[in-house]
Amino acid sequence: MAKKPEKRECRAVVLEPDAAGIDIGAEEIYVAVPPDRDEESIRMFSSFTCDLHALADWLQKCRIRTVAMESTGVYWIPLFQILEARGLEVYLVNAHYLKSVPGRKSDVSDCQWIQYLHSVGLLRASFRPARDICAVRSLWRHRASLLQMASEHILHMQKSLSQMNLQIHHVLSDITGASGQAILDAILAGERNPVQLAQLCNCRVKSPREKVAKALEGDYRPEHMFTLKQSLDGYRYYQKLIAELDREIQRLMQTLPSAVETGQEIPQRTKHSAFQRQGNDPGFDLRGQLYRIAGVDLTDIPGVSAVTAQVILTEIGPDLRRFRHASAFASWLGLCPENRVSGGKVLSCKTRKVKSRAALALRLGANSLSRAKGYFGEFFRRMRAKLGTAQAITATAHKIARVLYHVLRTKQPYTETVFHRSDEHARRRAEMRLRKQAALLGFQIIPVPADSAT
Repeated sequence: MAKKPEKRECRAVVLEPDAAGIDIGAEEIYVAVPPDRDEESIRMFSSFTCDLHALADWLQKCRIRTVAMESTGVYWIPLFQILEARGLEVYLVNAHYLKSVPGRKSDVSDCQWIQYLHSVGLLRASFRPARDICAVRSLWRHRASLLQMASEHILHMQKSLSQMNLQIHHVLSDITGASGQAILDAILAGERNPVQLAQLCNCRVKSPREKVAKALEGDYRPEHMFTLKQSLDGYRYYQKLIAELDREIQRLMQTLPSAVETGQEIPQRTKHSAFQRQGNDPGFDLRGQLYRIAGVDLTDIPGVSAVTAQVILTEIGPDLRRFRHASAFASWLGLCPENRVSGGKVLSCKTRKVKSRAALALRLGANSLSRAKGYFGEFFRRMRAKLGTAQAITATAHKIARVLYHVLRTKQPYTETVFHRSDEHARRRAEMRLRKQAALLGFQIIPVPADSAT
């Protein structure tokens, strides 16, 4: 009788023998280490700080060098910082790359699966900027939340005014400006004479005072006056918080390393329009701080304002060496097509769905170039006629991202000469193709001077 072949267990090649996997939850954290490191290779820890330190002690006792964890909400941040301070190499993995594997329905199997994938080298760490950049980034994100809350109070003020038929927000461009707040304070103080209220407008208000007075004739109701007062107080409270936050942001940004020499001035802009401070910009010199940190004026790039440059530097940082080239940087932002090919057929070429504040800022900047002059404006309009508005915004944002990558890596100021050389090269290639095709057909192309009549 023939002997049955022996069954051999196929094991993958372990590339990271000192790897651990962590499944993070709001209250419980499950950790898996290689089976030969401890009798109990899977342990559960609470999410309290003392338990997190105990978790780090156990990993060091098990001679763990690298750890992989999912980016679950904000629960991973305390453990990530503790493990990073202990000298462990922490891989923060996108949960989307792990959820598609079926059969894992418990926290124990999840941490085991993460540990296995990390040990065989199948996990890739997500990008995370330096610690000082992360600190500034947290404050800027909090500032965006405060601005959103303040804007909600502006909407409440407009609603109260509309319910009293006070059309002040139709004759003033901004009811939170100096003239608007002066009129609101007078209304809340008891003034009802529209002529007297209209005289509180600043001299720069373009609306006629008679029209402003007509807009201030309304039905003053006590309940709407009460909501108006609370909304105005809430708006001023958030403005106070934003001012305090701006001072803290300025202090932290001054601690970031400088890429230029002390006292070096910002070079002259090449943009046609002069730099203007926007309404929601911080009180300090944001453009000067960004130039000191980046070593180059990013606001000189078309579509990049001071706020857009701030988002790029605080979300990614001035050091882009983590990305191999500009194409990898644009792919990480989700601004280039993701080709899906199967059986020789292109199934999809759409861009990936990426939730990135930097990509959103670049898209907003690209959308502002729809009527701009220069190369980027012409490129946007050409892509819009060819692909549509949405695709044109993505294509223009992609081009801006590549320019940002080049400027930050080389520290060279932005110039459009490279685009002009590229267009000239493309024109010469097109002329060569036409001449070759004409020669095959027995014709000859004779150039016409540009100043001659057509």
